[in-house]
Parts: sequence; structure tokens; C-alpha cells
Amino acid sequence: MTEPLALRSDAEALAAPLPPLLAEAEHLASTVLLGDHGRRRAGTGDTFWQYRPAQAHDAARAIDWRRSARADVNFVQEKEWQIAQSVILWVDQAAAMGFASDKTLPTKGHRARLLGLATAILLVRGGERVGLTGLRLPPRRGRGQLRRMAELFSQAGAEDYGTPEAQGMLPHSRALFISDFLGDIAPVEAALTRAADKGVGGALLQVLDPQEEAFPFDGRTIFESMTGAMRHETQKARDLRARYLDRLAERKDRLAMLARTTGWQFRTHHTGDSAAAALLWLFGAMEHRC
Repeated sequence: MTEPLALRSDAEALAAPLPPLLAEAEHLASTVLLGDHGRRRAGTGDTFWQYRPAQAHDAARAIDWRRSARADVNFVQEKEWQIAQSVILWVDQAAAMGFASDKTLPTKGHRARLLGLATAILLVRGGERVGLTGLRLPPRRGRGQLRRMAELFSQAGAEDYGTPEAQGMLPHSRALFISDFLGDIAPVEAALTRAADKGVGGALLQVLDPQEEAFPFDGRTIFESMTGAMRHETQKARDLRARYLDRLAERKDRLAMLARTTGWQFRTHHTGDSAAAALLWLFGAMEHRC
């Protein structure tokens, strides 16, 4: 009996953080009002959505003559898009994401996981399939898929900075990358280039701690990475501030340009700001089609 009891205890300890994360994500998702149409959009389908004025490229058979007879212009019925879309997520789980400058703030990693999971919940509610990059979790619907995603989000990486994966992105699907994007930018460029080659659009959300934006250091300061692999000591931290802020601004500009070039969207979110506002932007970004 000892071994089964120990196994159960280990399993319960492993599962302990999962329900709170899923519950928190579901609560966050419930704060976002999707409006009357949810994720409806024009496309191939049988369900009527709305009328729109006819355009030059519309065939005569597409015109609703009964509706058009009541106006001075011709109208076309738009149908609701009924093809389920696949959305693939990459949420950075590297050690650097474990940083929080104040105990009142969530870590970057927790905010990233929360937003990623809440976005997935909204997408699943809208009939979409969600999954993770790297072939770890192929896109599917359902609560079981969300729970599995929460489980995988609990696995922290050993490296300082995460590297996005391009594997698992289906042609013409959508993707979402959430990270601080403070590591080597080359893998990010490679992943987005591969995504663009497949017709994949999406969004980059950069999650930063407020201290990483302000750089409020002065005098003797020791800077150390979360794994301890990198360490730098200075006697005049203030002298580094201008250079640091310039490099951070340069990184943001590079990410924004990369997003524009590949048809993605980019935004920076701070852990001290509203998670609901970031989620609303993310959901809108997943709706956007280039």
C-alpha cells in the first residue's frame, strides 16, 4: 500500500497548481465581452450573418433581390464563417520569465501563462481548435485540451531565455507567441519567417516587468540571470541606464518591424497593467486577418 499512496501523493502534488491556473484563466476569460457575434466573420457557410452593399466583383446570383428592392442599392447576404480555425500558441517557459521585481506583482511567466490559457479558452468557446507549437499538443477543442495545456504550462525550462518553435503550425492557421523576447532575436525571426512562408498570421506579445522598463538602479549593483549563468557587477548602475533603455527600445522596434514584415501584430504588456486589457487585445489579434 505504501507505493500507491506515495504515487497518489506525488500525483496530487503535481496537479495542485493546475486547477488554480485554469480557474484563474477562466475567470479572466469571463471578463472579456465578445459582443453579439462572438468570433463570427464573413466567409463560407450556411448561416446568415448580415447584409452588405454589393460590390463590383459580386456575381449577380449573389445579390439578394428581395432586400435590394427596398433600397436604391443592391445587397448581398453575408454568411457566417463556419470553418474551425487552428490557433497554435508558444508561451515562453524559460527561467527569465520567473522574474518579478516586487512580491505584489506576478512573475512574467505567470502572466504569460495566464494570458495564453485565457486566450485559448476564448478561442475554444468560439469553436476554434487550439494547440501548442513543437508538436507537443496538436490543435483540438474541449476542456480536456485546455487542462492538458495547463499541465504543459507548469513545466519550467532550464535555459535563461526561451526559443520559439515553428513546428506544428498548420498552413494558413493562426499563431500566438508570448515571451519577454529579451534573448537572442534570431530564433524569433526564423520562426516568424517560417510561419509567413506557410501563410500563418498571428501576434507577438512581449511581457515585461515594470522594473525592466524603468531601470531604477543606481550605485553598486549586481545583475544576475535567473539561472545564475550570467552575472555582471557595476559600481555605477546609473551610467548604464541610457544604453539599456536604448537597447530595449531598439529590441521593441525590431520586433514591431518583424511583425509588420510577416503580417503579424506586436504589443508590449507590463505585469503591473491590466491582464484583461491585454487579453482583449490578444483576442482581437487572433481575429485579425491580413
